Amino acid sequence: MTVQTALPNQERHSVSGFSGDYFCLDHLNVGYEGTVVIEDVNIGIAQGEILTLIGPNGAGKSTILKTITRQLEPISGVVRFNGVDWTTIERHKLAQMISVLLTERIRPELMTCEDVVAMGRYPYTGSLGVLQPEDQKIVDEAMELVHVSELAEKDFSAISDGQRQRVMLARAICQQPDLMILDEPTSFLDVRYKLELLNILQKMSRERGMTVVMSLHELDLAERVSDRIMTVRPGRPGVIDRFGTSEEIFTPGYIDDLYGLTVGSYDESSGRVELPAITGDPRVFVVCGGGTGTLVFRRLQREGTPFAAGILTENDTDYPVAASLAAELVAVPAFQVPGNEAVQQAQAVIDRCERVTCTLGEDRLTPSLRALVDYAKDKGKLA
Repeated sequence: MTVQTALPNQERHSVSGFSGDYFCLDHLNVGYEGTVVIEDVNIGIAQGEILTLIGPNGAGKSTILKTITRQLEPISGVVRFNGVDWTTIERHKLAQMISVLLTERIRPELMTCEDVVAMGRYPYTGSLGVLQPEDQKIVDEAMELVHVSELAEKDFSAISDGQRQRVMLARAICQQPDLMILDEPTSFLDVRYKLELLNILQKMSRERGMTVVMSLHELDLAERVSDRIMTVRPGRPGVIDRFGTSEEIFTPGYIDDLYGLTVGSYDESSGRVELPAITGDPRVFVVCGGGTGTLVFRRLQREGTPFAAGILTENDTDYPVAASLAAELVAVPAFQVPGNEAVQQAQAVIDRCERVTCTLGEDRLTPSLRALVDYAKDKGKLA
């Protein structure tokens, strides 16, 4: 089995050029106490786009987000919103334009979940912070949108981390911002709420023109939800390595290189992460196809059993996992009907295996796969 190597430095995508000028980071150097952590961040996005930052832990994604939200002063460069220098906008006006959901957890004293959500309306309520009926309606709608209405009267400090995350998202939505900044918003959320959160962000960007800038660890989700992706490569200082669409970012071998993967692999085409293959002479041959073999491949890998698989076409849904996990793989190009040569190659591998398992029903066996099953029967190896 071979794993495609990462792109050499000279082949990495350029990060120059803006997709839009609604929200721009203009030659921004960010860091702490004069020390640059990420240098020369120079990108722009259009209104209503979703920009996602990805990169290894400690690369500087949160530092960029904190600089955007003015929790940190930029070492140099400018953040521009609709052509205006971010630092020239008064903070009370900025609070109406931008909502923030960062990884730091707030710990309000004696506040219900509804109280916390209502904090998102304070930029609009004046000095006394009194909610008007329209404000209360917005609070109620935000809580319903993220499924926390039933938590309204509960003490915020007494709910789970996942529930707190959804309450904080409702608070951010309450601000009705032009721009939402989120740092790892899917932390603590189960798969249902991860998908619901990202669906909410996508709908708000499409229907309300809200621009979103966030960081994510889940690369498969970033690939699916983002209009633009910015990759942060750590270093001294770190750099923005790529900026573009998912198709421009997730090229073969790039994620392995960006994250410095030394075991296992990431398949950019499917968003799958796989553990390392069990190497050695295959003991099991898996006759498979159409996605029926994937769970068997992973079971054999967990058991530490080296296996072979085939005959697969390169466009088969079993192919990416087999290519990552199989000690040997018999395959033919996409849309090609396997011929005698592929059958004979697979039979030679079967000769070296202890047993053969078939994941396909009789009605799904192609002539070439049926030949392998019959061959395994004759050899007394079909399990």
